[in-house]
Amino acid sequence: MIYICIPAHNEERTAGVLLWRIREVMSEFGRDYGVILLDDSSTDRTPEVIAPYTQVLPLEILRSEERKGHGASLEMLFREVVARCSYPRRDVIVTLQADFTEEPEAIPPMVKRIEGGADIVVTTLGANGASSRTARWVRKGVPLLERRYDLPEAVTDPTSGLRAYRVSVIKRALARRNGERLLKRDGWAASVELLAAVAPYARRIEETPPQTDYNRRLRPSRLSMLRAARDFIGMLRR
Repeated sequence: MIYICIPAHNEERTAGVLLWRIREVMSEFGRDYGVILLDDSSTDRTPEVIAPYTQVLPLEILRSEERKGHGASLEMLFREVVARCSYPRRDVIVTLQADFTEEPEAIPPMVKRIEGGADIVVTTLGANGASSRTARWVRKGVPLLERRYDLPEAVTDPTSGLRAYRVSVIKRALARRNGERLLKRDGWAASVELLAAVAPYARRIEETPPQTDYNRRLRPSRLSMLRAARDFIGMLRR
């Protein structure tokens, strides 16, 4: 079983397009799958846009009435999957952003790598993944984070959120926290934090070529220099 987890906040322009593309890709792939989308207190038409897709997709929509942020939303999705998964050593979690900057076409090759023995597969952002000045600044600071966090050597881009995980790896990481939050940060910082948290429970971690195009985003980036700097300093001081 493949669990495709999508946190979404105010993505009325892209969420429907993303879901339709997932349907096309997974129909060709021929694996059992389900999509779990967490509507993180959207105030636009996101709920109305995504609702009809429950008729054509194995889609479940969760709703948070209080804004959680990307990291907390992702953790909520993880806990939902772990609670319902019957075969954690076999099943897979794939994480996608709802802004359609990440290609659903990346799902089959990532899942095949999990089936081949990998426990975590990370897709690099590539040249188009750092189109803003803030994003480029964050990526230049990755070597400093690697000194602070025990990040796997196989991953050159720990800020990427387009990943596949064996469910058992996520399950063990959550169990180790004993009810405490796994992710306390947001955005790219949550991606780094998550990788550091789950890597100790993975025997094999692999990285795949870029499957991300930030130039396709239909809304302005929510990544500000001030917020990125605050998160970066906070992570260095942890």
